[in-house]
Amino acid sequence: MTQPGEWLDLTRPQAARRYDALLGGKDNFESDRASAQQIRQELPSVDLAARELRRFLERVVHHLAADCGVRQFLDIGCGLPHAPNVPEIAQAVDPTTRVVYVDPDPLVGAHARALLTSHPDGAAHFRSGGLNDLDAILADDTVRDLIDFTKPVAVLLLAVLHFVPDDQHAYDALDHLRTALPPGSYVAVSHVTFDPLSADQADRLAKLADPGAGHGPFRARTHDQLTALLDGLELLEPGVVSVVDWHPDREPRPQIGADQAVAYGALTLITLATRDVGQPSTQEGQTADVAQ
Repeated sequence: MTQPGEWLDLTRPQAARRYDALLGGKDNFESDRASAQQIRQELPSVDLAARELRRFLERVVHHLAADCGVRQFLDIGCGLPHAPNVPEIAQAVDPTTRVVYVDPDPLVGAHARALLTSHPDGAAHFRSGGLNDLDAILADDTVRDLIDFTKPVAVLLLAVLHFVPDDQHAYDALDHLRTALPPGSYVAVSHVTFDPLSADQADRLAKLADPGAGHGPFRARTHDQLTALLDGLELLEPGVVSVVDWHPDREPRPQIGADQAVAYGALTLITLATRDVGQPSTQEGQTADVAQ
């Protein structure tokens, strides 16, 4: 069920539900499926690309837990549950790992509260929200009970920033996290790109993001544009690369090439913090509809 004050609009496609449709899930509606089909007509590999985004999620979360020692995750734009979910991956490394899910979609919240589980030694919690209210999320009492912001946190922004068309808003959200979280924290990003596509195909896909097209806000970014957004964060090896080229020797291994995956992935490190978590910022007035 939705929470008080939340309204579920089934007449327009929503990013998390459309992603669920592309993954073959059942938690979507006709508007989401119709939108997915229109994208599919212009990009036949989009279903395969969606699955590669999930494989990247699995690899990066396991790397953060197993190799970087992260025991706290903040998954912003978490989307609808698809196994294995973040707690399953991270808690397989250490059962005490804590995960906070964040998403603005009320259907995501309903499913997360009903279905997402945690190892009894760890924790998993859902909070409604998105990139437009990071201050409130980071200052939330329940979030702060679960996440110790004096210790490193891994923030997941996976398949999120391409739903923030304005570069300044996207950069400000990343900068907000960079300055709010303790040094030693990580930010993982995946982002759709049209770089491997022909100019004609990229143009046809870009037209689907026009305000009158009915698919919602979206913007693919080039390698240089995404790298610019990550300025101020330390890029870890192998840098900004296709999701299929990000540690492809780890499981689950990629199944397609970069030309079909049409997405970049990157893991970054926060090396300097300039304010305490929970201290107000100047982020008011920004909006972003985000979903994984």
